Amino acid sequence: MLAISLDLLAHRYKRCCSRVQTGRPDYTRHPHTVFIPQLCSSRFFHTSYVTSGPIVPFKLSDIGEGIMEVTVKEWYVKEGDKVSQFDSICEVQSDKASVTITSRYDGVIKKLYYEVDATALVGTPLVDIETEPGLEVAHEEDVVETPAMSNDEHTHQEIKGHKTQATPAVRRLAMENNIKLSEVVGTGRDGRILKEDILNFLAKQTGAILPPTPFHEIQPPPPAVSAPSSASMPKMKPSPSVPLPVISRPVFTGKDSTEPLKGFHKAMVKTMTAALKIPHFGYKDEVDLTRLVQLRKELKGLSEGRGVKLSYMPFFIKAASLGLLHFPILNASVDEAVQNITYKASHNIGLAMDTSQGLLVPNVKNVQLLSVFEIAVELNRMQILGATGQLGTADLTGGTFTLSNIGSIGGTYAKPVILPPEVAIGALGKIQVLPRFNSRDEVVKAHVMNVSWSADHRIIDGATMARFSNLWRDYLENPASMVLDLK
Repeated sequence: MLAISLDLLAHRYKRCCSRVQTGRPDYTRHPHTVFIPQLCSSRFFHTSYVTSGPIVPFKLSDIGEGIMEVTVKEWYVKEGDKVSQFDSICEVQSDKASVTITSRYDGVIKKLYYEVDATALVGTPLVDIETEPGLEVAHEEDVVETPAMSNDEHTHQEIKGHKTQATPAVRRLAMENNIKLSEVVGTGRDGRILKEDILNFLAKQTGAILPPTPFHEIQPPPPAVSAPSSASMPKMKPSPSVPLPVISRPVFTGKDSTEPLKGFHKAMVKTMTAALKIPHFGYKDEVDLTRLVQLRKELKGLSEGRGVKLSYMPFFIKAASLGLLHFPILNASVDEAVQNITYKASHNIGLAMDTSQGLLVPNVKNVQLLSVFEIAVELNRMQILGATGQLGTADLTGGTFTLSNIGSIGGTYAKPVILPPEVAIGALGKIQVLPRFNSRDEVVKAHVMNVSWSADHRIIDGATMARFSNLWRDYLENPASMVLDLK
């Protein structure tokens, strides 16, 4: 066994680290030295370094269907992660589908541009990827996995447990030819579907034989049809060009104005906001007012002789009060916790009025005790006060049921909004003269009005609203029947 001198070993260690050894050592100078090539060769790479590859911004490509922005729902990578081609980067959500974005490069994620739930625009970078050094980056379409969920039949691209990979151009080609990508076998890397796969699938369906030409081959133009000679064509004189008239644009000097909500407008915001918490049930019907029109014509002169204008509203209001006697739940209210129902003894029926101050709803108190003429007197009084802006708190509070005469302005049907704490409201359309069949199947002229009801569906069911509407309609279609229930 040879004894290795430590000082000689250190000397040789220094020599092999200072320069490259090309041969074996001279044993004549140091006969007791053992050459250790592993020690020297391991030091030859001590000064080597790793070069960084180019950093490529990975942009969100056009995912089709006119989508310009998406919401980032989930990241599958983080900064520092290594990715390969077709690895999932993130999932984005548009207004039509959920789409998984996959990588086009091999490399390392250097930067994420968006947080979860942030909005990303098409064409902007999603991530920065550091690719391998010396690798030439090709500018081609970003790879987008097809939507996992979509409303379009042709975008059902995902089979359970498997996602189809294809570029937007391939997806567009499949959609144009009514092909589901889930039925196409991809021959690209990791099962990626290529354009040739779509063409082959289409050829199998149609029985056509594909020519060995590339997909983007420019087809030659069709042979030109021989045109008649210029001698046989009549010579047309070119029409003189007419200059376009110069129009001077008006200068607009108006400015936007902002003012705070106040008064009745502010109260309306508060009331309608509370009404949004009520689940509305709607019910609509039509009423034949032919007999009522004749009755009002007979009573109009008598009422005007007493100094009162008689409209149709007093009849509508009185008929509603008679109906509430049979269906008192429509003349009730509920507390904010919807734990208790309060049945109102008075029929304080409101009338929605369009005034210069906005929408006001004064109410006629104790309609159950008033005649049609007395109701008309109250309506005349409130209309005068409303036109002059003098309606008081007593007239505007305490209502239990409301009718809106939207037909005085126009329209047939409406969707009235309940006025809390009330539980029901009706909207009356305009009276129209329409053809209808009578009891003898004869076409006659009828005065028809449409009515739209809304009820608080938490305490009022549809059958109750329908029965009340039927009774109210019967009173108006046969106004003489109201006499039987008048008190």
